[in-house]
Amino acid sequence: MRANNFMGIVFSNVHEECISELTSVRTMGSVPFGGRYRMIDFPLSMLVNNGISKVGVITKRNYRSLMDHLGTGKSWDLSRKRDGMIILPPFDYGAAGLNHGKMESLRGISNFIERADEEYVVITDSNVLCNFDLEEMIKSHGASGADITIAYKRGKKPSGLDNLMTFTLGRGKRITEIAIDEKGDSVANYSLNIFIMRKLLLQRLISTAMSHNLSNFERDVIQSNVDSLKICGYRVDDFAITIDSLAAYYRANISLLDNDVRRALFTRERPVYTKIHDEMPALYGEGSNVSNSLIADGCVIEGTVENSILFRGVHIAKGAVVRNSIIMQGSKIGEKAEIDCVITDKNVTVKPRVSLKGAKTYPIYIGKNSVV
Repeated sequence: MRANNFMGIVFSNVHEECISELTSVRTMGSVPFGGRYRMIDFPLSMLVNNGISKVGVITKRNYRSLMDHLGTGKSWDLSRKRDGMIILPPFDYGAAGLNHGKMESLRGISNFIERADEEYVVITDSNVLCNFDLEEMIKSHGASGADITIAYKRGKKPSGLDNLMTFTLGRGKRITEIAIDEKGDSVANYSLNIFIMRKLLLQRLISTAMSHNLSNFERDVIQSNVDSLKICGYRVDDFAITIDSLAAYYRANISLLDNDVRRALFTRERPVYTKIHDEMPALYGEGSNVSNSLIADGCVIEGTVENSILFRGVHIAKGAVVRNSIIMQGSKIGEKAEIDCVITDKNVTVKPRVSLKGAKTYPIYIGKNSVV
């Protein structure tokens, strides 16, 4: 199965309700992560690293920052005269309004899918942080003779997602039973929402579902066909975190302070690409103290930073103390301010001597452009 026979479809807009604090001004795909990345960088890089050169990015709303980040796709080698990256904005069906779910989104891009020459399609969301070898999943799909292959993780299932699928698998990794929105936080085989199937099969499934006025992709396309189609699972044992809440987003960022996690997510064999910014190096003032933190370019550190992640252009003033926090681009922490377990969005100003303390299970979030 050749990579040039695959196209990618990336949902930049699903599961936004899980971290509504961050997605009220941006789409899920453009949520900042790890000091310099956006969430969409990970599925895009995974596709590109496998040689897939046609990728459609589905949007819905608040996608200005996403388009600013993606540009022409050059950073991912997707700026091409033929194929490359295609932004797929929402389609208005009149009385139905703008697309609301995966089914309406896929219906809205039916012309894009139909015109594609590729035989197979990889569909993925933007809320899963992983960087496994997609080629191995493709090989597994071909070897099993599956109609659909779904990547899954074995572990404690995310509790904050709508339409989360959990699987029972039988012989030959075939999925024999699918549960959706199963209650509890028990250990299970849960979907990472990465699918491989033939393009013609996807078109048929979409057409059948829409003709019966069915609108739920997981229930009406995947679960309802578990007996009639051969649906197989591909277990991902590599690092993978599903973002299903603000606390999960916080944990995912802070986990990058672990060397083993960084090595698992960022590998030489499968680099994660992002938009390049030309910034000056970080500056450390006299008396500054930084430990176990990720500091992006353009930061000015005059105070203390511990166990934190600082995005580009952050300024930590003299006497300020930042612990266990995520400080996004352009934010300023005033003199002798103290913050612990805090997430600041972009361009936040924390005034001198202000003290803010959250918890690792319930971090404090400060909205974009706020002054505290």
